[in-house]
Amino acid sequence: MVADPFALPFAPTSIGIGIYGYAGRMGRAVTEALAFAGAHLAGGADAADDPVALAHAADVLVDFSTASAVDAHLAAARAAGTPIVMGTTGLTPAQHAAIDVAAQEIAVLQTGNTSLGVTVLARLVREAAERLGADWDIEVVEMHHRHKVDAPSGTALILGEAAAAGRGSTLSELRVDGRVGLVGARSEGTIGLASLRGGSVIGDHGVIFAGEGERLELNHRADDRSLFARGAVKAALWLAAQPAGRYRMDDVLGL
Repeated sequence: MVADPFALPFAPTSIGIGIYGYAGRMGRAVTEALAFAGAHLAGGADAADDPVALAHAADVLVDFSTASAVDAHLAAARAAGTPIVMGTTGLTPAQHAAIDVAAQEIAVLQTGNTSLGVTVLARLVREAAERLGADWDIEVVEMHHRHKVDAPSGTALILGEAAAAGRGSTLSELRVDGRVGLVGARSEGTIGLASLRGGSVIGDHGVIFAGEGERLELNHRADDRSLFARGAVKAALWLAAQPAGRYRMDDVLGL
């Protein structure tokens, strides 16, 4: 029997997981992944439901809803003292600040991508950026289905931030979004981000390191939405045992 790369490093659990965005594509995928992990569904909530009731019913929460609903879900988790995995993308700086405040009281894992493969990819991107000089240009390219509403994707930002960290900087300082018209020559050390939208693509991400006469490309392609659900469940089961704080997928894998 071939080992399952997503197998949990601990025995099945009776932990109850509550899902915000229950009726959405990711909500349904997380529900299906619970049986694989040995966990059980504590309940689900969507826009018309009471987020506080679910927060009290669950041992840990998973949020794959919409950015506009995140504030209420985070407040509910805080009020109930329930850990929460936040996989919703397109969050504002104010929402990230609210997460920082909530993390002083509960365990919060916020990420733009719950894929285990993407988590490892981000680490490789950081190491490559750290070892290659600023004369190696970095481009982050992502493609998603035609219905995705935010760009760049949360994953592209994770990869861009990893590249910037490898260069001892921040993405906000090095970021260049798209290029239109006579933009001039590329500035050394910048990190470009490009977004493509079309069809039913679940998620393709690539980071290109372009040097003189050679090019290094690191890529991840998602073929099935269930991989994100499995990663989210693994993160939720791990988070349920953690003290208050703000966590990342890196912490789940011990990177």
